[in-house]
Amino acid sequence: MKTLHTVKPEPVRAYLATIKAPHQNQKQASAELRGLSETLELEIAGEEAITVREESGRYGMGSGKAQEVAEKAAEAGAQCIIFDRELSPSQQRNWESLCGLPVIDRQELIIRIFASRAKTREAELQAQLAELLYALPRLSHKYIDLSRQRGGRYGTRGAGETRLEADKRQIRDRIGILRKEIEEVRNTRKLQRKQRKKQGVSSCALVGYTNAGKSSLHRALTGSDVFIEDKLFATLDPTARRVYRQGSSGGGKNIIFIDTVGFIRRLPHNLIDAFKATLEELTQADLLIHVLDASDPEWRDHITTVHSLVRELGAEKIPLVTAINKSDLLPQDELSAFQAAFAAAGHPSPPAYAPVSAKNRENLEELWKLIEKTLKF
Repeated sequence: MKTLHTVKPEPVRAYLATIKAPHQNQKQASAELRGLSETLELEIAGEEAITVREESGRYGMGSGKAQEVAEKAAEAGAQCIIFDRELSPSQQRNWESLCGLPVIDRQELIIRIFASRAKTREAELQAQLAELLYALPRLSHKYIDLSRQRGGRYGTRGAGETRLEADKRQIRDRIGILRKEIEEVRNTRKLQRKQRKKQGVSSCALVGYTNAGKSSLHRALTGSDVFIEDKLFATLDPTARRVYRQGSSGGGKNIIFIDTVGFIRRLPHNLIDAFKATLEELTQADLLIHVLDASDPEWRDHITTVHSLVRELGAEKIPLVTAINKSDLLPQDELSAFQAAFAAAGHPSPPAYAPVSAKNRENLEELWKLIEKTLKF
């Protein structure tokens, strides 16, 4: 009897290219691009930080520098090149013609991660929408001879319609269908929120940089068994769990804790548009709990990113407290210094925060006191 063996395919080798920018933390940008690529299970063939001295509409840099990047990728045996910037459809086409390899920009990389991690019907709908919104303006470079006609039938497409036009129309039709289905999801969520308000249930949305420990804190606060994984964007669906909390003053309250999708620097607008049904949960919350990874050296940049996206989503007026997570990983003197630096940063002013360890469920009572004070029970 023959034994069947599952053969895992070899990972795709990627060459990573970050572009040095005046107001960008280069170390963070390179580490983040590496983390995103590894989340998609790509093998890093090589990487470099590029200084662009000459802006060019063709490649986003001078042709000489572009040729140099293409040659380095080839020498490294890369099967694709990934840029930590957005490329226009024409730039993407020019790069692929130059190096003969698939070229992926930051936006496409993040969208692919979302698509690969979508598990529920809702997440799949939103990830599909993001993919199509990204693909539509790039469809034309897949067709070299736009004059080639494709036969048709009455009622399906015009007699003179090209293959490109037909495919674009099909994508637009699919986008319309997805938007309608997602709108149904939004309406369902609105009804659920309305019902919670009627019942006097408060909602707390956990927000934060991806992989900061939101799901771990959600589990610690609610005693639930939500999915936890040490990867970027492990959570795409807003997981909601209800708990009853007896306040220190004697009163009690039902609270819904909502675990939301992680934020990241320059989150693609196509994703923000596609995931509105999910992100609306935090814009309608009574309290935002910002989960901040104290062990990450780039925590200041993470604060800036999270607060910027909260403003972009129109949730800046919602009360916010910060759970300084993974505080157990810092020695006491470093934790004290961290808290002093965080307080001095004033996010918000004065900052309301509690150092916690979601994994070990340490110091959660201090966080609960902040929640009780804000929700007044």
